[in-house]
Amino acid sequence: MGEYSKAVSSHEKALEILEKILPSNHPDLATSYSNIGLVYDNMGEYSKALSFNEKALEIKQKTLPSNHPDLATSYNNIGLVYDHMGEYSKALLFYEKALEIREKIHPLNHSELATLYNNIGSAYDHMEEYSKALLFYEKDLEIQLKIFPSNHPSLATTYNNIGLVYNNMEEYSKALSFYEKALEIKLETLSSNHPSLAITYNNIGLVYGNMGEYSKALSFYEKDLEICQKTLPSNHHSLAASYNNIATVYCDMKDYSKALSCYERALDIVQRGLPPTHPHIESVKKSIEFVKDKILKNI
Repeated sequence: MGEYSKAVSSHEKALEILEKILPSNHPDLATSYSNIGLVYDNMGEYSKALSFNEKALEIKQKTLPSNHPDLATSYNNIGLVYDHMGEYSKALLFYEKALEIREKIHPLNHSELATLYNNIGSAYDHMEEYSKALLFYEKDLEIQLKIFPSNHPSLATTYNNIGLVYNNMEEYSKALSFYEKALEIKLETLSSNHPSLAITYNNIGLVYGNMGEYSKALSFYEKDLEICQKTLPSNHHSLAASYNNIATVYCDMKDYSKALSCYERALDIVQRGLPPTHPHIESVKKSIEFVKDKILKNI
């Protein structure tokens, strides 16, 4: 439901009980650590997410055989956190550890394999290796079309991700087609203020911006921002991305004062929510320098 603070509160209550009644290496403790780590990841609190996922992995490595599916789950979860922190090569390393286990123990059309193909595709996309990204996303989609109904949220995620790669490859009509498939599913299955819906609004806005249709781009970015403001912590990277993207459209429209205001909001958020070496911080700073230079030249 996207109500992360409530989720983490309940998980922490469960953990408090489990730590009192179970030995320190009990598998149920690992599950509890993993659950808390996943919520912190969704909240953008990555150091906490990493800490809890590593606690879970430590227990599982001590108590489970090396090809156990729960180990694969922990490798995948840690990979997700590194992915969100912008450390894509580390993310890929953990995803591949998870995949090695999953391919040994699952049939070829298993949903867990689809999830890992998706995550590996995401890492390659961020590393700008688009052909590899598309290859893994298509493996993911192939499985999902076999095992899920046509309106399943996981299908929406995959359509969204394929759209993202096509956008990066500057194939905008293909990107828009996949984003619209994702949006159709999400509007049918999610609440109107769900963070996942915001992601698709953002991505459609991005395509329209790249196509030079700035009023349409702003409309979708503003829908994205409205959801992010309602549902996410004030230092969440998705909120910063919303401001950053709106600023980019204003920049393309040569409305540099509005662009500067939005870029500065984005910078404030990423500096509070991301590690100081994260590439997003430097990117926003460069955008601010560019806009200030444009304003000075216009004056």
